[in-house]
Amino acid sequence: MEVLIRERKEDAVALAAQVVARQVRRQPRSVLGLATGNTMVALYGHLVELHRAGLDFSQVTSFNLDEYVGLPPEHPASYHYFMEKNLFSRVPFGATHVPDGMHAHPPECCDAYEQAIVAAGGIDLQLLGIGEDGHIAFNEPTSSLSSRTRLKTLTPMTRATNAREFPPGETIPAVVLTMGVGTIMESRHCLLLAFGAAKAPAVKAMIEGPISAMCPASALQYHNHTTVLLDEAAAAQLSMKDYFKAAEAGKPDWQKRLLEDR
Repeated sequence: MEVLIRERKEDAVALAAQVVARQVRRQPRSVLGLATGNTMVALYGHLVELHRAGLDFSQVTSFNLDEYVGLPPEHPASYHYFMEKNLFSRVPFGATHVPDGMHAHPPECCDAYEQAIVAAGGIDLQLLGIGEDGHIAFNEPTSSLSSRTRLKTLTPMTRATNAREFPPGETIPAVVLTMGVGTIMESRHCLLLAFGAAKAPAVKAMIEGPISAMCPASALQYHNHTTVLLDEAAAAQLSMKDYFKAAEAGKPDWQKRLLEDR
């Protein structure tokens, strides 16, 4: 796990955009795993600007991490809507996939999603955020670390956090479709972004804590190529923060470029 800390969120987001751009330039038919949430809005804004400057996504295939069960694609809180608004309507992809929250038989939908990822050749670069309780995608605490795409019930904490995405008074779905931890772990490169003091406890548990289903993101300690981009606030509780900074500063220029070149 490579941990990179930037003073400002904006600098970390810009670096994340560079990583995505390098992946697409090196491999025009890349398969990207995409995420939603406030953390990704600024990143997708950078990708839109890179596309306007000439970055071609026309052969790229994408798979999103999750979706609410029972929300139609046009609902303003659905992740179909989020992706259309922030990226897909502004950057043409070769093919895009978001789990179907309106599918009549969700288990079949989940199996088909797994098969589609395999048929596409697997995910080359997976974008991730992290919940305040350590979840990645919608893999809540106690999720199996070998789980596949499936139905998952949200915790009260996650539903309360995500309430801001919904119109006032509207019931928030309790059940979602989500890629599993095992599915995410098969991605060739995971790029996780976390910003703000509220994420600091989860970041510490993910990076320095034991590998545990109570912090599903901690499974990334086993991943072969995970990059974590943090701002100072999210990194504040790391006991090894100074080490991570020194490790990056001490790399020769050729090794620093491995972030984008691997």
